[in-house]
Amino acid sequence: MHAYRTHTCAQLRAEHAGTSARLSGWVHRKRDHGGVLFIDLRDHYGLTQVVANLGSPVFDILDRLRVESVVTVTGDVLAREAGAVNPKMATGEIELKAVEVNVQSAANELPLPVASEADYPEEIRLKYRFLDLRRERLHRNIVLRSGVIASLRRRMIEQGFTEFQTPILTASSPEGARDFLVPSRVHPGKFYALPQAPQMFKQLLMVAGFDRYFQIAPCFRDEDARADRSPGEFYQLDFEMSFVTQDDVFAAIEPVLHGVFEEFGDKSVTPPPFPRIPYAESMLKYGNDKPDLRNPIEIVDVTELFRTSGFSRFAAIAQEGGVVRAFAARNAGAESRKFFDQLNTWAQSEGFAGVGYAISKTADYHNRWLRYVTGTANGLVISENAPEEVRQELERVQRKEPHKLEALTGPIAKHLSFQEQVRLIGMTGARPGDAIFFSAGETSKAVKLAGLARTKVGTDLGLIEQGAFKFCWIVDFPMFEYDEDAKKIDFSHNPFSMPQGELEALETQDPLTILAYQYDIVCNGIELSSGAIRNHRPDIMYKAFEIAGYTQADVDRDFAGMINAFKFGAPPHGGSAPGVDRIVMLLADEPNIREVVVFPMNQKAEDLMMNAPSVATPKQLRELSIKVVE
Repeated sequence: MHAYRTHTCAQLRAEHAGTSARLSGWVHRKRDHGGVLFIDLRDHYGLTQVVANLGSPVFDILDRLRVESVVTVTGDVLAREAGAVNPKMATGEIELKAVEVNVQSAANELPLPVASEADYPEEIRLKYRFLDLRRERLHRNIVLRSGVIASLRRRMIEQGFTEFQTPILTASSPEGARDFLVPSRVHPGKFYALPQAPQMFKQLLMVAGFDRYFQIAPCFRDEDARADRSPGEFYQLDFEMSFVTQDDVFAAIEPVLHGVFEEFGDKSVTPPPFPRIPYAESMLKYGNDKPDLRNPIEIVDVTELFRTSGFSRFAAIAQEGGVVRAFAARNAGAESRKFFDQLNTWAQSEGFAGVGYAISKTADYHNRWLRYVTGTANGLVISENAPEEVRQELERVQRKEPHKLEALTGPIAKHLSFQEQVRLIGMTGARPGDAIFFSAGETSKAVKLAGLARTKVGTDLGLIEQGAFKFCWIVDFPMFEYDEDAKKIDFSHNPFSMPQGELEALETQDPLTILAYQYDIVCNGIELSSGAIRNHRPDIMYKAFEIAGYTQADVDRDFAGMINAFKFGAPPHGGSAPGVDRIVMLLADEPNIREVVVFPMNQKAEDLMMNAPSVATPKQLRELSIKVVE
């Protein structure tokens, strides 16, 4: 018999009854039922119930042990009686009657419970992460992560990609976040940088003639933590392809992502090809560039309607160059006044002035009048299909009792004419009983609030579709943007992307109108990756950087490895890099990325378990020619 186990704690079944077995694992739970001690023994694979009777040589040994002690138990496999079978356990038909027990390691009193999934302070969970990882949910998440990575690797190889490893110690690159710098001992005063992404190396692999590259790449960025972002390091499925268009990149990665989400998820998955949404359309309809398509709400621009309306506040915003955005939410008109007040308070807590609203009238009202009228900028138009009695009634009310014509109610509606109300209903698609919500102000702030409010309202009203992974591509990002702080034009996304129209566009178009072959892949409102068709021509690269304020000498100095390589023949190429951590977070249905990372840091980028970062010794600093300034 093996020294530690003949089976794992998930293997024994009814057919093993009458045999001997040896198991090793952790004491998960203990229950003393009047002289009969029950132990749930746990290992990586599962649980087995061990039983010991009072008076047996092993009873006292097991009774004295704390939970989470490690033991090896040898005994007889017994079939449970019918009433004692536990269908929730894979091994629930049997139990192991302990004959011999060897204590491999006794546990101290625990700082957090392992057998319970109850929430616990994050500081304790991270400090004792090795205990936290024993808990079922987190343990399952990490096993899921391993399976996802193996599946990604297999699927990429099946697509004809070859795996390469790129350097960890490298030069700084402009990825948009701070670098982690590593001082060089043999070159005093000089520093390596940990790669924010293998961007330049994977492009150089294409220049070197490798056609399809990928790796599960570690990336390092000195940026603040978020629920969907680790504060120091993360992993991505990094890939690049030669002689490809944007369509080719999409066609290569869509089956991989679709397959992984089908394999490990329990929800419907958007079938390839994934929808493609231009950046400008996404910002208008969803208020951001990572839309959650499970939310049916769509935002519309109603600035022109309010520009000449009687609602002076919105009219002034429109006339001063701002925008008014609106969206309708199904059946929200039935909500109490408290709902709308709380939404307004929420908006103010987010730093905005508030969210306006109007409520669409009842179905009877819609069926009686509104179905036959259209609001236009020039007034009210009665449909030719309107019955004569409806036409006469509408004309009479307009002429004699216009105050009775009301398609909307609420604080904003009372400032709008009937024609404007009807027009607003048509623009937003509001149905009877819906509520229309408004965001107004300077463009970027109004767009942001509309996007946040869309998510807030959709969530609070239960409009978000459950049981679905909805993918889309965001395409046609602007190549450049205006930096208000620096008062200059700068790159908006990725400086190494190919502009649409190439050199001709850079030389003839307003830079702020130039689009790039840049794209993001989004799932359920989470950005999984950014990518692009790369700028592989030195002349186009020099011109693009010139527009952003860089000289040719700057480019030659800062991007020497890549620009020099491109001068010796570079193929058209492109790629992307879906985030592994975010993929697993979605599949595990976890709200925070720390729940799918084995040893994460806290919000302050501290490893509480290993006490990192830590103070370097004077000897270490001397060797690196570094002096710490307090």
